[in-house]
Amino acid sequence: MNIPVFIVDAFTNLPFKGNPACVCLLQKPLSEELYQKIATEMNLSETAFVICKNSADNFSTASRFNLRWFSPTNEVCLCGHATLASSAVLFYHKKNINREIVFDTLSGELCIRMRGDCIVMDFPLYTSTPQDPHEVADLIKVVVGDLPLEDARYSEDTKKLLLRLADTCDTSALTSLKPDPEKMMTSEHTGKVKGVIVTIKGAPAFQPGYDFFSRYFSPWNGIPEDPVTGSAHSVLAKYWSEKLGKQRLLAYQTSSRGGELELETKGHRLDIAGRAVFVLQGTMTL
Repeated sequence: MNIPVFIVDAFTNLPFKGNPACVCLLQKPLSEELYQKIATEMNLSETAFVICKNSADNFSTASRFNLRWFSPTNEVCLCGHATLASSAVLFYHKKNINREIVFDTLSGELCIRMRGDCIVMDFPLYTSTPQDPHEVADLIKVVVGDLPLEDARYSEDTKKLLLRLADTCDTSALTSLKPDPEKMMTSEHTGKVKGVIVTIKGAPAFQPGYDFFSRYFSPWNGIPEDPVTGSAHSVLAKYWSEKLGKQRLLAYQTSSRGGELELETKGHRLDIAGRAVFVLQGTMTL
């Protein structure tokens, strides 16, 4: 069995920036064990597996696909950058003829379209609720140390803890964070957190006008730090849209690789727009 494989850097227009994802184009489903073994072998934050919904279609003509995402340790319910990477493979490499494609996923239907040189993804928009900091005090200490907090929230849908640093903190405070992955897992006593978002308010008056910045850590999924995280922005967009009174937001994830996301809230849904760059193409023979 030969599987076409692509490595794509998502949420960037520069190679070796943004978030790398592996995309595998499949003619038929694999065993659950093989999905995980491939993702573990690729050892990227996510590996995506794409199959045409209708077996009579091909990757250039199909408008509907099944899409699954696996981290190095487990299957995940939603992944933005690997969805962007998968869309780039279909639109850019396979020259898919459709104006819009649909992925059937564990998070429902995700509709994808082109807008200029951007790929726009229609994603869920998730609410977060106030979190008692004392309940997760040990975890907060491991992640942000003694930095002051403005807010702590929790997203039940995504199992993500959102920590907003005080407005007195600048991007250097965010980029200096170096939480220990093992200590993060051992200090989380509630059993409900599977990822931690740390965010600060941006400075939209200064070019390029980012409304907020963030980083994302998820050792529970085998990802000490994810470089650029679409699923985290499904939580962040709702939070910052309400705080700033804006539907359109420009965000930057300040990992060492870094990546930019254009966001627009639309009721209970969210448009996430970004760019992608191919860095590797090959064939996996099994």
